[in-house]
Amino acid sequence: MKLHLLLFLALFSLSVCAQQNKTLEFNNLFFTQTGDGISCYRIPSLVTAPNGDLIAAIDQRVPNCGDLNRSKDINIVIRRSADNGKTWLPIQMVVDYPLGQSASDPSMIVDKITGAIFLFFNYMNLDTEKDVYYLQFIKSVDNGKTWSLPKDITSQVTKPEWHKDFKFITSGRGIQTSTGKLVHTMVNLKNGLFLFGSDDHGETWHFIDKAITPADESKIVELADGRWMINSRVNNKGFRFVHTSTDLGKTWLTQPDTNLVDPGCNASIIRYTSKKAGDDKNRLLFANANDKADRKNMTVKISYDEGKTWSKGKTIYAGSAAYSSMTVLANGDIGLLFEKENYKENVFVKFSLNWLTDGKDKYVKLKK
Repeated sequence: MKLHLLLFLALFSLSVCAQQNKTLEFNNLFFTQTGDGISCYRIPSLVTAPNGDLIAAIDQRVPNCGDLNRSKDINIVIRRSADNGKTWLPIQMVVDYPLGQSASDPSMIVDKITGAIFLFFNYMNLDTEKDVYYLQFIKSVDNGKTWSLPKDITSQVTKPEWHKDFKFITSGRGIQTSTGKLVHTMVNLKNGLFLFGSDDHGETWHFIDKAITPADESKIVELADGRWMINSRVNNKGFRFVHTSTDLGKTWLTQPDTNLVDPGCNASIIRYTSKKAGDDKNRLLFANANDKADRKNMTVKISYDEGKTWSKGKTIYAGSAAYSSMTVLANGDIGLLFEKENYKENVFVKFSLNWLTDGKDKYVKLKK
């Protein structure tokens, strides 16, 4: 009996070790092919729909790989998965303006109360109003299968005097707070980072007129005690900046986080678990190009103290890597979509909390 028990424990230990050290599988969701006429795909956004489907959105940059003000044909496309990222449906065009007009920088918010998904983007007419940025969104109420026509919210979430300013909604994703409020970040390169939100599930949007600096592309999360925390890209510093607010964005405390090294690149931060929601621990996840100077070394870190400290992190891919977007899958795994190999590939990869923490932590299912 003891021999059988020892054999079982040995096999179990080997199985756990194999799972922890398994090779990650990269699924290249968006890439150019000979003859397709597409220059590149850039700027990923990834969310989990209310029914558990995954939605991956990205720029389809046609004549060149330039940003919004340098390309007359950028579309927003998506791919969906109904099996936690094992297989994906073909590319689906969701925003396609006539030549001369472009849409760029997708980001999404999932309203878990109504089931609606908002896909935001920045729009420009390069023929009639070059360098004038408009902020728009489309909406899906069937888990990303179909989408509404674009709606412009520029006048609701910016100032009139900003008409010709370089402004944009941050790509990636926004959040829904525990009160049901929708919150997202937008940047005015001259004036700073700002928030906008909705208290009526996206029927109307409002602007929070408080500049946050230093900050470029940024992500917001709600902390366990109700505070808001923004994690920001800041160029030419080599690390991230963190801003926290106790009064719903009216005032902010700003601090550098030199432990989160960064080359000046869009990153991803999401809540993984919450005691308030019935989980055993509060967990935040952070993904970025973990290097002070270069866009490389895609790494995921975990925090158990609401972003005060972070783990050393685990390298997902050591080579060229840039923008990223994370989501929690329906089965509790973590999904990551990121730009790879100098923007030639946009790969999806998934892994468990057990893998991320080398067996030191495991996912505990939410209490119903």
